[in-house]
Amino acid sequence: MNDNLNQRAIAALVPRGARVLDLGCGDGSMLAYLQKERGCTGYGVELDDANVLACMQRGVNVLQLNLDAGLSLFGDASFDVVLQIDTLQHLRNAETMLKETVRVGRLGIVAFPNFAHWPNRLSILKGRMPVTKRLPYQWYDTPNIRVGTHADLATLAERNGLKIQSNFGLQNGRAVHFAPNLMAGTSVYTLTR
Repeated sequence: MNDNLNQRAIAALVPRGARVLDLGCGDGSMLAYLQKERGCTGYGVELDDANVLACMQRGVNVLQLNLDAGLSLFGDASFDVVLQIDTLQHLRNAETMLKETVRVGRLGIVAFPNFAHWPNRLSILKGRMPVTKRLPYQWYDTPNIRVGTHADLATLAERNGLKIQSNFGLQNGRAVHFAPNLMAGTSVYTLTR
């Protein structure tokens, strides 16, 4: 996630000194921030070669793994927190990875673009797939396998017996508690088993 305001808001959910696993960590900016500002330790998991190199250049421990292969190399509750920030929409096995997130971590923090945000709805009403800051790709070149809404993750979590500790939206780094499905570009959930 490159949006600094949202990154800081999500980082505030991570306890100081936590052992963190960041799934789909991208260039490692979140984990680097957590290490510097919150005294956290841990690993990033990333597939892309350029992002793995960027993580190493930032001093972030990174494992190059395909998340679609699962997290079997990690034991139960190996980490205090497992982050899945802007990753869920790229995975073929999203439901499995959601369960794995809370198996491997005592707390899972999941954030993703909220497709039900009002600008996206307006774009659909005009007959076009949305292209926004949070969904910056055209429909024909998007890396997203799926899109979801704020309400969709609650249904998926409940169906899999996961406990929702908190959920809210983020818009420009500010928490949105009133009508987050409509008013927030990013959905955030904290989950446990």
